[in-house]
Amino acid sequence: MEFVRSREVDAIKARLDHPVIDSDGHCVEYLPIVGEILRDQSGDDLAEAFAMMGKRADLTRGLSLDELRNGRVHKQGWWAAPAANSLDRATAMLPALMAKRLPELGLDHAMVYGTLGLSPTVLPHDDLRRAVARAFNTYYAEAFRDHTDVLTPVGVIPMFTPEEALEELDHATGVLGLKAFVFGGPVPRPHQDGGTWLDSLCVDSLYDYDPVWQRCVELGVSPTFHTAAAGWGSRVSPTSYVFNHLGMFATGCEAMARAMFLGGVPHRFPELRVAFQEGGVAWAASLYSDIIGHWEKRNSDAVQHYNPAKFDRPLISSMFEEYGEKLFAGRDDLEAGLRFLSNPDDEFNDEFGATGVERVEDIKRLFTERFHFGCEADDPLTALAFDSKRIPLGARLKAIFSSDIGHWDVPDAREVLTEAWELVEKGLATEEDFADLTYNNPISLWVGANPNFFDGTSINAA
Repeated sequence: MEFVRSREVDAIKARLDHPVIDSDGHCVEYLPIVGEILRDQSGDDLAEAFAMMGKRADLTRGLSLDELRNGRVHKQGWWAAPAANSLDRATAMLPALMAKRLPELGLDHAMVYGTLGLSPTVLPHDDLRRAVARAFNTYYAEAFRDHTDVLTPVGVIPMFTPEEALEELDHATGVLGLKAFVFGGPVPRPHQDGGTWLDSLCVDSLYDYDPVWQRCVELGVSPTFHTAAAGWGSRVSPTSYVFNHLGMFATGCEAMARAMFLGGVPHRFPELRVAFQEGGVAWAASLYSDIIGHWEKRNSDAVQHYNPAKFDRPLISSMFEEYGEKLFAGRDDLEAGLRFLSNPDDEFNDEFGATGVERVEDIKRLFTERFHFGCEADDPLTALAFDSKRIPLGARLKAIFSSDIGHWDVPDAREVLTEAWELVEKGLATEEDFADLTYNNPISLWVGANPNFFDGTSINAA
């Protein structure tokens, strides 16, 4: 079967002097093969437990709304992959077909994430989580082995403990030959009351994850996060997937980026490059601006402005006498009134101490050099990344082009490049911005951590 590029894609490619890197495409794993790998590696019991994961919807079908709520069931994806466009579904399942079609789509290289393969990042059962991660990583290595010139499979690293992360990272790189990964985080941990709390891995974590970040530096691995926040906060509807899905990647990405920055990870590991996928860049612009605003008011020096020890009590007392009027007059409980939000017993805490930030420009440097943000082709807010007039300190954020091929929000894979190019056609971005989105920023992410990342691939010469 021949796959010919459309005139629109041809016209776009003719104007580009650089390759196009898709930093977040997806495969839809062929689960019978994954199940066989899991059974061979870990035995029948875990293989059967994995099979039950695919039957979750069957187990909840027919339950009442009260039963779903009492069971803390939130609606997950349904009809979430191509069907009417059967060619695209086959493309997502067959690496050889995806590799064959890449020129037709106008893409020169694609980073290919999993679908159900993202699940080991949140599975609470220790043995099942580790076994499923190993099985999926084996599947990716075997399925994509003959197509790594144009497709780079992205393995999965569970992060419930640093030890399991290091074990799988070393196996996946050293034995399986994988070089790109999605990491778990934040990690759900059980409360004694039966609920869960989210461990950000970087602030107030149960464990020290610095050995994982250090190992990533040594291996030239750029940690990426594909954090789905469905099931968090208000995203717990038992009936509406759309209600739970709206904004969930932005919420999950923001939580992880906020934790990494305040936890000082980009400061302690300057060689590390990180990506937060599928949430766009609008949340990142907001977080970056908010960090600056908080630092300017609450860095270790500025926060002393709010130190209760600096109260001028005679001044406040005189103000109460002059302006207190009847409601406030004649009271002798001023100290009690001043304690609210200004308790002198609170201990000083330099909450920016781990970041290494000494001046506001350090925030810009750390945020814009180390962090990268996956933006889907149809997201018009991607243009915010390049709007240095509105982003504090004239910053440009490192947006990276992410097709999301293989999932429901791409009805036709042949249109992802033209959708992204609309930023230029509508005057929302320049051709130079588009080069950053589709080439320069992906190079910053992957090659910034590993200069040999694209050796032997279709874009090695570029």
